[in-house]
Amino acid sequence: MNNAHLGDLAVSRIGLGAMTMAGTYTTGGPLDDSESVRTIHRALELGVTHIDTAEVYGPFHSEELVGRAVKGRRDQVRIATKFGLVQHHGDTPSFGTDSSPANIRAAVEGSLRRLDTDYIDLYYQHRVDPNTPIEDTAGAVADLIAEGKVRYFGLSEASPATIRRAHAVQPVTALQTEYSLWTRDVEAEILPLLRGLGIGFVPYSPLGHGLLTGQIRTVDDFSDEDWRKTNPRFTGDNFQRNLALVDEVTAIGAEIGATPAQTALAWLLTRGDDIAPIPGTRRIARVEENTAAADVELTADQVQRLDSLEPAAGDRHDEANMASIDR
Repeated sequence: MNNAHLGDLAVSRIGLGAMTMAGTYTTGGPLDDSESVRTIHRALELGVTHIDTAEVYGPFHSEELVGRAVKGRRDQVRIATKFGLVQHHGDTPSFGTDSSPANIRAAVEGSLRRLDTDYIDLYYQHRVDPNTPIEDTAGAVADLIAEGKVRYFGLSEASPATIRRAHAVQPVTALQTEYSLWTRDVEAEILPLLRGLGIGFVPYSPLGHGLLTGQIRTVDDFSDEDWRKTNPRFTGDNFQRNLALVDEVTAIGAEIGATPAQTALAWLLTRGDDIAPIPGTRRIARVEENTAAADVELTADQVQRLDSLEPAAGDRHDEANMASIDR
C-alpha cells in the first residue's frame, strides 16, 4: 500500500481505527478480544502501518489490545493515541476534559504502559480543553517530544484559530476530524489552512459511522446502548434521506465492482496524499474490504458524481457532542 504524508510522518494511505474494539458501538454481538487482535495482525499483513486508538476507548481497553497485537511488531506500525478526555486526579481516573500539563504527563505514562512501548508516534489532544490555554497543552507535548516519549503532536476537532495557536508553539503534524462523503465541512476552511501550514489530515468516521458501508437499512437492530440511535443522521426522516445517499454511492461502486465502503474510501483518497482515513472495525473481513479500497480507481466522471451528492441530512452529532467540538 502507498503512503500518505502527515507532515514528516509517513503512514499507510488507509489506517485502522481501534475504537470499536472497545465496544463503542455495541451492535454486532459481544466483544471478542482475540478477533480484534487477529484483525490488527491481518491489517499489518495487508500493509496497514497506521493504527489509531485513545485512552478513553474502553476506557483503556483499546490501548491494551493494540499493545498486545503489536508486541514484537512495533517497527511495523505507527501508533496514534489521544489524551484529554480522562482526568487523572487521585486514585481513580474519571471522565472529563483536561489537557493541563500535569494531566498530560499522567496520561502519557498510562498510555505507554498499556501500549507496551517506550514511545508514541502521534499523540493527539482528543478535544480542545476550554480551561487550559492551547499554548500550555502544546508546550507539554513539546516536552514529551524532547524526552523521546512522543514523536509527533496532533489535534482533534480543533478550530482554525486553535490550530494556528498550537502550531506556533509546537508544530502540529496532523489534525483528526470527521470527514467523509456525508461530512464535508472541513473543505471550506480547515483543509486549506492545514495545507498552508504543512499539516496532514486524518479523517475519522470515513464511513459515516457505518452507514456508508451499505449494510445498515434500519436502526431497529441496534442495541439500546448504541449511541447512533440518538444521532440526528440516524433518526426520523433524516435517516431515510441518508439511505438515498448511500444508494447512490452503491450504484457508482457497482459500476467498477467496488462495495459502497470501498467507493467512499476511494473517494477520500482522491482528495490528496496528505489525507489518511482510519476506518474502524474489529472484523477481519471488514479490514480486508477497507484496505482493498486503496486499489480502487474511480473515473473522473465518478469522482464528479460523488462530489455532487447531496449533503447528509441532520447534524453530525447530538447537541451535547457538538458542544464539545472547538468551533
